[in-house]
Amino acid sequence: MLITKQSWIRISLFNLFIVAFLGVLMRYKISFEFPLLHQKNIQHAHSHFAFAGWVTQTLFFLLVNYLDKRNLKINVFKRYKKLLLLNLICAYGMLISFTTNGYDFISIFFSTASIFISFFFAIYFYKDLKVLNTNKIVTNWFKAALFYNIISSFGTFYLAYMMASKNFNQDLYLSSIYYYLHFQYNGWFILACFGLFFDYFKISSSKFLVLFQKITIWTCIPIYVLSLLWLKIPSSIYFISIIAISIQTIFWFLFLFKVKKNISLKKHFLNLILKFVLFSISIKFILQTLSTIPALSKFAFGTRPVIIAYLHLVLLAIITLSLLFLLADEFLLNNQKKIKISLTIFSSGVLLNETLLATQGFASIEYISIPFINEFLLIAAIILVVGAFLLYFFSKKSIAYD
Repeated sequence: MLITKQSWIRISLFNLFIVAFLGVLMRYKISFEFPLLHQKNIQHAHSHFAFAGWVTQTLFFLLVNYLDKRNLKINVFKRYKKLLLLNLICAYGMLISFTTNGYDFISIFFSTASIFISFFFAIYFYKDLKVLNTNKIVTNWFKAALFYNIISSFGTFYLAYMMASKNFNQDLYLSSIYYYLHFQYNGWFILACFGLFFDYFKISSSKFLVLFQKITIWTCIPIYVLSLLWLKIPSSIYFISIIAISIQTIFWFLFLFKVKKNISLKKHFLNLILKFVLFSISIKFILQTLSTIPALSKFAFGTRPVIIAYLHLVLLAIITLSLLFLLADEFLLNNQKKIKISLTIFSSGVLLNETLLATQGFASIEYISIPFINEFLLIAAIILVVGAFLLYFFSKKSIAYD
């Protein structure tokens, strides 16, 4: 049986709702008692399901949809059906096992299986791209994104090795976690979104755009060092990472200046979301550049709210809103009013959540405790879960049928 595009989209939106619901649970447990589940287990379930069940599952769908629109001689969704289903099974396997038992054999099994599914997806997708006669600047983003998705797994495998061999080293442990996060966030997630946006806006290749693309893709490797500034990094490597992020940031703003006329939309509502995403990406680059200043990097890595704010800036304000933008414009706006209300609620939750986390981070510089900050963050999480649920609920009548 062929699963329709409508079904895949609704699955993704339901998964986003689950991610948001787990966020509410975590925020609730910080302020109130809820002894049934361990906070650490919910945290692991939240992060793993967000990566596999929401972002990766949705990116897989959008990449397959990209192929489907190119009129290949094969039924593209039928070809990728097993991989999409297997990734979904692994995501739910991680959700249940991490929530109930944390790290154990079952959760590690599903985590490892999801990595191998990503390998097979990349192999299939690379093969299908070879037969396409299409915009190379778009497909190059996809190739780089899938490449970084694959190499990000090395961090996970090294963590597994340390646990199996019981040869535990705190610095290597944290370095492996940041390695995985860096190449997922800054490699797989963002580069795939760049490719989807380039395709969406029909951005044609030019000398500058090719250069921008190469710089963005290849500087991703040395910029990983910025995640390790709490270690004693050789000055030469540190200098290379500073140059890399500086060049990447400069070219990002040059890119915005050159293409700003080509990426405006007639749909005012979606234009606001797009501008918020672009603003958030700009903030991300600025923060990464500022992190090269030793005093600021020491503060950032020593302050949990700052780390959480940055991670949510990327995952929520950039990646999640980008995916919702792409899904909404192509599939969801048949029922415009209700979807707009749902997106507005969710986007408001993102903005409130980021504002509160940033405020909490800056306040911690002077060791200032903000009254009721955890309760306000719980309210932001509730707004997010309401927005996510409404998107899922109203999508049933909104999605354009195949």
